[in-house]
Amino acid sequence: MQVYSLFATTEYSLYGSENGRHNMCVSDGRRIGAILFTLLLPFCLSSSAGAQQPTGVSISWRVKSGFRLFKHEEDFAWMLDRNRYDPGSVLASENKLADATHGNGWARGFVNALCVDSDGNLLESCTRDYSTDDPSGRQAYSENYLAPTEHGIGVTAHGTAGNAQCTWKFVTEGNDAKASVKRGRSCSEEVFARVAYGHVTQVQLFVAPSPENGPPTATTDVKVRDILIVGLGDSTAAGEGNPDRPVVLADNGFCFGRFLSSEAASYYRPNRSGYSGNRSCVDTNNPDDATNWTKQRALWMSAACHRSLYSYQLRLALALAMENPQVAITFIPLACTGATIPAGILGSQPARERNCDVGVRRTPCPTKVDGQLDTLNALLTAAHQHDKDRNPDLVLLSIGANDMGFSGLVANVMIDHASREFRIFRDAHLVSDVAAAKNILNTKLPGDFADMRTALKRVMGNKLERVIYVSYGHPALYNDGESCPATRQGFDVHPAFKIDGALLKTTSDFVTNDFFPRVKTLATCGSGSGCRSPDQDRMTFVDDHQAQFKSHGFCAQAETDPQFDRDCFKNGDSFKTNAEQAADDPLTCHGPGKWASSFRAYLSRQRWIRTANDSYFTAMTYPSSVPLHPADIHDPLWGATSAVYGGAMHPTAQGYAAIADAALPAARRLLGLPDPH
Repeated sequence: MQVYSLFATTEYSLYGSENGRHNMCVSDGRRIGAILFTLLLPFCLSSSAGAQQPTGVSISWRVKSGFRLFKHEEDFAWMLDRNRYDPGSVLASENKLADATHGNGWARGFVNALCVDSDGNLLESCTRDYSTDDPSGRQAYSENYLAPTEHGIGVTAHGTAGNAQCTWKFVTEGNDAKASVKRGRSCSEEVFARVAYGHVTQVQLFVAPSPENGPPTATTDVKVRDILIVGLGDSTAAGEGNPDRPVVLADNGFCFGRFLSSEAASYYRPNRSGYSGNRSCVDTNNPDDATNWTKQRALWMSAACHRSLYSYQLRLALALAMENPQVAITFIPLACTGATIPAGILGSQPARERNCDVGVRRTPCPTKVDGQLDTLNALLTAAHQHDKDRNPDLVLLSIGANDMGFSGLVANVMIDHASREFRIFRDAHLVSDVAAAKNILNTKLPGDFADMRTALKRVMGNKLERVIYVSYGHPALYNDGESCPATRQGFDVHPAFKIDGALLKTTSDFVTNDFFPRVKTLATCGSGSGCRSPDQDRMTFVDDHQAQFKSHGFCAQAETDPQFDRDCFKNGDSFKTNAEQAADDPLTCHGPGKWASSFRAYLSRQRWIRTANDSYFTAMTYPSSVPLHPADIHDPLWGATSAVYGGAMHPTAQGYAAIADAALPAARRLLGLPDPH
């Protein structure tokens, strides 16, 4: 018990409650004077002793399962547990997750337990489960995703005796009649409750033998802040290159044809595990089984958009939820691989994959994806109909690479110009060059950017500061900024692939000197950006991660790289050329851990950019949006596109984590959230 001066003028509390609420034994010298306090002191001392009220009791609370895209609290808790050693670093967390899952990927166990449907669209109503203090241990609640009425919280008492019993009251502001009470709980246990969204709930704690109708031992006010974050943009925004469940490879071979070539020119690459149909290019006795082939595909949060849990946008939103236990994060993932500003952000675009019939579906697989801003407006309108005024607190955006022809530039650098494949891709307008890209940057992109700004302002209160434009990581640098050399290392999964060093240097310099500065100018309303009102049109810009990518491009290697990569991905000699041998085992490496099934997509590597070999071994995508139409699953087009459309030249999970880390400070600042470091 503290001893107080007769002439003190500050508030005194002998056994006061939290948040400055006073009972009769609380005195303020400024109001009743020191003499009156002296007269009351003996009464207060005896009253305190008789009730045996504990001192120093307090209440803490947290939002249960604060990342609302996850259905299961245990998934959020699992991620939180692996984030606690180095809070605030997504990259450190991603590396720990890679080790914990032995490179198989953490998202594979989460992708089927999200508040999205089988096509990756947000569910209006999502059933989420929580760990509770009830005998059942878990309870599930149907929640409107964008217009919740309640949030689950956990409250904990501190400063009580180990065997003390607690009673809890939860009183929503202005409506005491609806107070909920939980009696006879061990004070050492977390207690679960549902609190009204948008209202203050007073949590009252009564430590036995304190009566419920008397003053509470401690109180605290709870009001959950639910932050709405929207992810918009292209493949880099979506998480391309990192399927939530990577394709599982078999150790035997699968045949692909070559364009305008004889059967002798066909080649074998690793087969999909579980596929038992025809693996050769001509065996008529064993027909193709396209349905079975499709069932063995990689799995994405959205196959139509190659939207992934590994995207920097989702990892940033998840990090904010883990850093701030009294905040709920509602994340709207809309980014889509292949998106441009006209076809993707403002208008619809073709679906990346349409062969998604796995299991029983009641509706056809989508052939197109609606414009991202149209979708966002529809979601917000639906929330408003539930009396929830939900405008985005933050928008994450990466766009512009496809507008200037990124995939065509990659094809120009990666496909041997002397090959038949190059001529066919060129004639199908799938190849571009630096001159064409520069023309787009200077003529078309500024106008498209202006149209996008206008549309964004309609959902952002006419001011774009809370739109964080996140630039790209350079894919082709190593050794602190050198351009990658001519090589087939990581690019010999197709016979026509090889990196042209001279073309790559020209393209790399264009990205550094032209593309990166141009998108920064457009996002920040620099000279020639076309901004009408810079104060309203200027976005928050992030490119701090580009310094790290200077040593982590597709050609970067280290002794710490996975053993499989070092032994089995060679400079043009990774696969057998003898068809008879390759049909049984297509790799040239031998020994333990040197089978195709030994590849681990999510182990940490020096390269933060997927190579063509990585793309095939991780996703092996058969896209539906290419302008050519393959005849069967052995078609030459599939051989080329399956090594590219799963994420070649896109970041790895570690690369996306580094981008998330770069964007986190801006997100915290704009949202007024603390830095955990």
